[in-house]
Amino acid sequence: MAMSDFKPEHFNWRIEEGGVAVISLTRPERKNPITFQSYAELRDTFRKLSEADDVKAVVFGSNGGNFSSGGDVREIIGPLLDRDMKGLLEFTRMTGDLIKAIRACPQPVIAAVDGVCVGAGAMIALASDMRLGAAQAKTAFLFTRVGLAGCDMGACAMLPRVIGQGRAAELLFTGRVMSAEEGERWGFFNRLVAAERLEADAIALARSLTQGPTFAHMMTKTMLAQEWSMTVDQAIEAEAQAQAICMQTQDFRRAYEAFIAKQTPRFAGN
Repeated sequence: MAMSDFKPEHFNWRIEEGGVAVISLTRPERKNPITFQSYAELRDTFRKLSEADDVKAVVFGSNGGNFSSGGDVREIIGPLLDRDMKGLLEFTRMTGDLIKAIRACPQPVIAAVDGVCVGAGAMIALASDMRLGAAQAKTAFLFTRVGLAGCDMGACAMLPRVIGQGRAAELLFTGRVMSAEEGERWGFFNRLVAAERLEADAIALARSLTQGPTFAHMMTKTMLAQEWSMTVDQAIEAEAQAQAICMQTQDFRRAYEAFIAKQTPRFAGN
């Protein structure tokens, strides 16, 4: 399935040369809030990426100097006050399904975070495989600021694994802002780059991945997720099976033949 003609209604989308899809949220004048509609459309889009043969990597970028201000206060929080328990659970499961879809799509996802990155926006960045940040990035898991628990959209499972239990607990209890410098030092950001280069550097990183063995990248992403719940012995066995599968690909043969010929391998993802 090709997604070159895909035209979403509730977020920006384009495909760059090399099969890099670039996503950003809309309404920069309000720091790119997320609505019921954009939650659902993003979830469905990341699910479709498992069948997209023209998308090899994804960049989730910023827009107008900000990543996202999270769930729209006017369009989401207000209406939620009138929902019953069933309706509330439908919403919270939908938001969690977006995170599941980002983690489950086979393509590497790189978040390019500028400015405000809070609430559900911070969770989208956290769910991405890698994160680049601008010096002015301000990340906050501010659920307690609106009277909710910090355990939203998988935050209590995922954030400690990225930055450590104590640091995650502080951010989730207080809802305070994590500066870009803290984010890099703690491992949330892979690196910080100048704001004017942020998207270009993220696309360059994504494009470098598309030139590699994309089937093997899919397997790497799959195992990074699945091994969270494995013992070390289980993980070693799972990786033995995964690597044996990769050894059946033509990319493995291409790499060998290129090495023998003292050439750079040209991977094709099969």
